[in-house]
Amino acid sequence: MIGKLYLIPTTLGDTEPLEVMPLSVKKVIEQIDYYIVENEKSARAFIKKISPKKSQPSLQIMSLDKYAEEIETRRYLDVCKEGIHVGLLSEAGVPAVADPGASIVKLAHEKNIQVVPLVGPSSIIMALMASGMNGQNFAFNGYLPIDKGERKKAIKDLEKISKDKNQSQIFIETPYRNEKMFTDLKAALTPATNLCIAADITLPSEFIKTLSMQAWKYQTPDLHKKPAIFIIQK
Repeated sequence: MIGKLYLIPTTLGDTEPLEVMPLSVKKVIEQIDYYIVENEKSARAFIKKISPKKSQPSLQIMSLDKYAEEIETRRYLDVCKEGIHVGLLSEAGVPAVADPGASIVKLAHEKNIQVVPLVGPSSIIMALMASGMNGQNFAFNGYLPIDKGERKKAIKDLEKISKDKNQSQIFIETPYRNEKMFTDLKAALTPATNLCIAADITLPSEFIKTLSMQAWKYQTPDLHKKPAIFIIQK
């Protein structure tokens, strides 16, 4: 029997795991001792929180951070040949979506290893769900350029694409630069364009609001150091 690769969601913040994901996630974690993770400390904390009785010393943790070498990561799924299941965890949310875990999923398909995605919170999808924008036609654009001139052009380009294709445009920013992003959006977007800001999704401080840019001129949301999703639609 060949082991499987389980894509295990994690919480988006300090939330009780079983408040935002099904019991099946807990059951899978209780059966798996081999994990590929983006951050070992947060992964161990999540595993301990969702399964307090699980032995931490028994865990085999393989790192998938920016320092991981490809020649090493390509061996991470070798244990599946022995019938051992492996869990892939993101630092927050679902693995392999806006996350380096996609390379491991690709490797699993190359090795004919079954990939099993589990249900859990995705900030991108939950923000789109709550935005009131087009959920039939949308694009995720990751991070926009840091350079001010390039960023302004990228924002204007996304606004045009949104209008031409009737397509919601989703993007993110490093939390400590959220407020600068908001300022740049107010300066670059036309008054009739709609903007949704979704921050701290699933947390007690959750903030989700969609307004026209005309209306946003009179709003100052507290976005400092809060994980946020931005969505625009013309």
